[in-house]
Amino acid sequence: MNEVITEGDNNMLDFPSSTKADEELATLELTEVAPVDIVPSIFKAYDIRGIVGETINAQIVKVIGQAIGSEALDEQQPRLVVGRDGRLSSAELSEALIEGIMASGCEVVDIGEVPTPLVYFACEHLQTDCGVMVTGSHNPVNYNGLKISIGGKPLFGASLQQLYQRILQGNVHTGEGSRSSIDVDDDYIAQIASDVHLTRPLKVVVDGGNGVGGPVASKLLTALGCDVIELYCDVNGEFPNHHPNPSEPTNLQDLISVVRRSGAELGIAFDGDGDRLGTVDTEGNIIWSDRLMIMFAQDVLSRLPGSLVIYDVKSSSLLEDAIIAAGGEALMWQSGYAVIRDKMQETGAPLAGELSGHIFFKDRWFGFDDAVYSAARLIELLARDPLERNSTEIFAAIPSRESTPEIIVEMEELECQKFIQQFVAEASFQGAKISTIDGLRADFASGWGLVRASNTVPGLTLRFEAETQESLQEIQRQFKQQMLQVKPTITLLF
Repeated sequence: MNEVITEGDNNMLDFPSSTKADEELATLELTEVAPVDIVPSIFKAYDIRGIVGETINAQIVKVIGQAIGSEALDEQQPRLVVGRDGRLSSAELSEALIEGIMASGCEVVDIGEVPTPLVYFACEHLQTDCGVMVTGSHNPVNYNGLKISIGGKPLFGASLQQLYQRILQGNVHTGEGSRSSIDVDDDYIAQIASDVHLTRPLKVVVDGGNGVGGPVASKLLTALGCDVIELYCDVNGEFPNHHPNPSEPTNLQDLISVVRRSGAELGIAFDGDGDRLGTVDTEGNIIWSDRLMIMFAQDVLSRLPGSLVIYDVKSSSLLEDAIIAAGGEALMWQSGYAVIRDKMQETGAPLAGELSGHIFFKDRWFGFDDAVYSAARLIELLARDPLERNSTEIFAAIPSRESTPEIIVEMEELECQKFIQQFVAEASFQGAKISTIDGLRADFASGWGLVRASNTVPGLTLRFEAETQESLQEIQRQFKQQMLQVKPTITLLF
């Protein structure tokens, strides 16, 4: 650890004892916050997110910061980690957030410009159990927001609405908090490098997408012994080269080109804040995360037989088959990094993942979604292949079907909810097994289809998978027919 501001012995932060913290909690008073117009729409399903200068600004974030600090204090948690991504607005919003948290009487540990997983890591490493990341994640340049953990748990759904109600009611603590700054990057890299070992070096292309994940990933993989080719690993909040969302195939085209041209064995890509992983094999084929999860599940279950593995509704049905075949228990759950992490904590599952690239390891790691760590685990598996196959050969041995990437149908948020409610109530898919844990997924003998309301962008999310292209088209046809019955004017480009 490299301490910057606070004083203490042996470069350790000089935090107050729990007894002193309890005394301080007892003396804090509640007050009403100054009136600020905060639209409820920025309190999303998993985080707080809005358009900078329109629905979110420094004044709003400061007020939210005081509410977050108050929430933490009510949970007997007086210290919070704060990090930020590289967006143009993040430095200003981070300062406002820190001011707000300190106004509640909390202590802030500022870890600077880092990927979101490093905030989670710092919470574990510094034993704060609370952290806030200022990030717009994979959203457009003009978006920004907050990802919040209190008491080791993500704030989402009803908890975020509770935070909003706290603000409306002026139910906040006031006090004089303190601030320290610390760099945890080296500790993060050292902890992974002490556990992940490569049996042979790999040439890897890292596409940072000009987000904050690239520099840390490049440094880590170099420390592991990889030959790293950097692509867009300079942090630039304007994202001048491509949008930082590896779930979109168009954003992986430059990575594919460099992997093919360089002869690299693997290409990896990150979203804007480093918690989503994209993967490309040595021939430039995109390997979606549900197929990576098959490899990860087989590896984890070889050491932890009978364990539960969680995956989201957008994932391949082949994943369930692979988990069961490897001796594990499979659980399909709602999409969303916060709900998946919450379900992991509830069930004690050692592994979980989403199609979008959020992958969670409790096995040998802490159980939060971390694309940089997941990339290291993937490279470890590829390097130790007993047949010494390249990545294309290894991935080719993993079962696959005809499938689509995520398909987004743009629609206003309120209309999305109404559409899904009506679709679930009225749609009929004869002979299919229906799941409504998140939208509607219909599993047929030959494949499946899904439509759900996205919780990260205004629109519907769809995905299809089948044994053959003909079956895929037939399932798409049935979904299109049912969706048009709900809304005849909807535009469906599949």
